[in-house]
Amino acid sequence: MESISLLWFKRDLRLEDHAVLKSMEQSKWPVLIFYIFEPSLIQNHNYDARHWRFVWQSLVDLKSNLNQKGHFLNVYYGEMMDFLKYLNAKFKIQTLNSHEETGLKITFDRDKTVKDFCKNQQIVWHEFQQFGVIRKITRQQRNNWSELWVKQMQEPLSFTDFQNFKSFPLELNLFHEKRIPADFKTYNKNFQPGGETMAWKYLKSFFNKRYIGYSKFISKPFEARETCSRVSPYLAWGNVSIKQVYHGLHTVIHDSNHKRDLLNFQSRLFWHCHFIQKFESDCRIEFENFNRAFDAVRNEENDIYISTWENGQTGYPLVDACIRCVKETGYLNFRMRAMIVSFLTHNLFQHWKFGVEFLARQFLDFEPGIHYPQFQMQAFTQGTNTMRIYNPVKQSQDHDPKGFFIRKWCPELNDIPAELIHEPWKLNDWEQTMYNCQIGIDYPYPIVDHEISARFAKEKLSEIVKSEEAKLGIQKILKKHHRLKENEEDEGS
Repeated sequence: MESISLLWFKRDLRLEDHAVLKSMEQSKWPVLIFYIFEPSLIQNHNYDARHWRFVWQSLVDLKSNLNQKGHFLNVYYGEMMDFLKYLNAKFKIQTLNSHEETGLKITFDRDKTVKDFCKNQQIVWHEFQQFGVIRKITRQQRNNWSELWVKQMQEPLSFTDFQNFKSFPLELNLFHEKRIPADFKTYNKNFQPGGETMAWKYLKSFFNKRYIGYSKFISKPFEARETCSRVSPYLAWGNVSIKQVYHGLHTVIHDSNHKRDLLNFQSRLFWHCHFIQKFESDCRIEFENFNRAFDAVRNEENDIYISTWENGQTGYPLVDACIRCVKETGYLNFRMRAMIVSFLTHNLFQHWKFGVEFLARQFLDFEPGIHYPQFQMQAFTQGTNTMRIYNPVKQSQDHDPKGFFIRKWCPELNDIPAELIHEPWKLNDWEQTMYNCQIGIDYPYPIVDHEISARFAKEKLSEIVKSEEAKLGIQKILKKHHRLKENEEDEGS
């Protein structure tokens, strides 16, 4: 029986600065390089076709780049354990090689099963660290985490000598890629395309010029689409590594006249890894409140509130524009993400569980380790961070003062002048006729009074924080996670 090694691509779809590929230079056996689309993961409620389309585009790019180096990428469809057992019956699998993954419970459970199988079959599974995230972190490492992160980012990038190992193609009818849904292979111009090549196109354009104004416009939903890096989906799916972005930044910062913009961007790279580390250390928050004292509130699901929010029909123009935009394009800048979560969990007083999977499906850059801690932070389920309840009218006036973003995504408000567009429910009958927008017909009345609902949420949540149960929960959180300064930084760099 022929001996082989396996290289399993997961959320690391690139060739450069890839520790797993680098390790293959030492392989004594031919290497089967593969990615497998897993039906159970595809069907998980956190994922949408937009994610798998991005993955497919990344694989097409990866396959082309590997072919140019004389190597082969095999793309399969099926459950990982079924695939592994099938291969093990045909080959002597010596090693399985992959990056560590800080993912959802479904991938964690799968990896535990894979680990047990490998142990039973005497297959050595080599897992390599991703990002700056430390698995089984010690207390000392937690206390020095920021220093460790910087040290890792400053290490040299790794490059693979592809002449030092052999890969091979393997067609398997049982797991053939023709079973992959056609929708995943259909281009959609509304979304950023996946792949290492596209990742560098975005990154280079950002460092060449687009970063100028990053600090000024990061909170603006219209301008941020240009001045933010837009590399977050490429980081989420591993088309580039955090270290590559960090190194790229430091090649331009010394000669830049806009260092503040670049330093602010660098801080986002740090927070990216910080939140994934938090999820790695406390993955129960996929299902539970960070602080269990908050189990006492927001447990009544209001289907009308939730569907109205999901469809961008809340009656608050900026909230609705943001929801419609992210559904259509997969992208939204961080402040607007925070605002729509705040509106759901505070103004509508709905449990974060009732929106977390919906937005996971919308964000092209969905990264479980960032999404769940951030969502809960905005919902104020820790009790350790500042309670932030965003005023949707003030956010609208401050960050889209002329209504450009609102008009693009809420065309029914197109004729309303800037000074009135943020509160259309205040239009009188004559103005509604003049501006071609009948409130309650063309555009809804506000679903709740934002001032009254915010006051109610603040009172209820403040009561919880004062409880003994909450105080004990806060102590546990601080002890477990080490209190780093948490300015709600984002997954959408």
